[in-house]
Amino acid sequence: MSIDDTEDHNLRKICDEIFGEKNFLAQVVWERAYAPINLKKNFSQSHDYILVYAKNRELVQSNGISRLSKQTKMYKNPDNDYRGPYKADNFSVGPANEKNIYEIVTPSGRKVMPPSGYSWRFSKEKYDELRADNRVWFGMDGNNAPSYKRFASEVKETVTPMTIWKYEDVGHSQSASQYLKHLFNDKAYFSYPKPVPLVQRIVELYSNQDSIVLDFFSGSATTAEAVMRMNAEDGGDRHFIMVQLPEQLSEKDIAYKDGYKTISDIAEERIRLAGNKIIQESSTSTEQLDTGFKVFELSKSNIKKWNSNPEDLNKQFELLTNNFEEDSKPLDVVYEIMLKQGLDLTYPINETKVGDAVIYDIAFGSMFVVLGNNITSDIAGYIIKKIDDEKAENSVVVLQDEKFVDDSEKLNMIERLNASGIQYDDILSI
Repeated sequence: MSIDDTEDHNLRKICDEIFGEKNFLAQVVWERAYAPINLKKNFSQSHDYILVYAKNRELVQSNGISRLSKQTKMYKNPDNDYRGPYKADNFSVGPANEKNIYEIVTPSGRKVMPPSGYSWRFSKEKYDELRADNRVWFGMDGNNAPSYKRFASEVKETVTPMTIWKYEDVGHSQSASQYLKHLFNDKAYFSYPKPVPLVQRIVELYSNQDSIVLDFFSGSATTAEAVMRMNAEDGGDRHFIMVQLPEQLSEKDIAYKDGYKTISDIAEERIRLAGNKIIQESSTSTEQLDTGFKVFELSKSNIKKWNSNPEDLNKQFELLTNNFEEDSKPLDVVYEIMLKQGLDLTYPINETKVGDAVIYDIAFGSMFVVLGNNITSDIAGYIIKKIDDEKAENSVVVLQDEKFVDDSEKLNMIERLNASGIQYDDILSI
């Protein structure tokens, strides 16, 4: 969660109440601006805060962040050591330890003692071991004070994150705005979007390659692009869920004049544009990159509820001919059933038309939904064959009750499905 100075203290109190004070991990300072605004009367604000909380801090541990290129460049290999690049660290430390004060003779013959108030980092015995293993560096001419070779291959690939994030490392607001403007063909739809590298760092810290990343304040959908870019970089299979209230745009907004009605509309297009850009830029096969997404809106149920009130009895009899809401679409019903059965909305759906009926095969035979008109028991044969072909187990079949040709066809279908191994409890009607 990011916030500025104005509401930082209030958000902190709210989060302490929700997550518990003990689950507070850090308050990161993000340098979101790199130049002062001279029109400000007192201070030009150059940072925002990022509050980091855990559901249970005992169960989480940071992955660390990948070493930056400027950190990697610190490792050299001037003497072609077979162990690869290294960084020459100080051999002296303070305050002095009397046991580690001794004379060192360089390869050139110069005698060296640690600086006043300091001692060598290692004991004489350890120094002799390191010298024999060529882990002490005296410079190319062999005349410098000793340094300790710290090899890149022996150092962690990640570093513990600090609580100040510089714009050089994670981007700033202006760079994010310029990027989005370029993405939307020179149209500035968002004022203060987050930079993609900033969100990538957040995701990197506490996720793995198959994590689901949830952003409840989607906005410009920067998180979606960050996840797609990380997958393109490391071959991961992360998924994102973006949640956004259908906030209406003002008719004066440029985006509204360009055909967008809500912030969500712009975010959807941003994900499409970013996905295409990632595919064009990536060296990974386009078949391996999944930049597709589905859009869902929170709505009322598609299935009418039975009301036992006698005054509404005539209306309830209509359920015997059609128990779906008038504006419902078949796929809306299918997705609602998937939710109620606990299936992921990302599962593949294969649609097959048989006569006047439509069979939806979900997740390779995990569930079948039969909708349409004039449903007959012959459809059971199709479902049984699909289950056998896909070697599915514990399949669930959902039937649209009032659309069977007659009751006998429905009963015959249920019996055929049960005879093939599907339990009665797994044959449902709507």
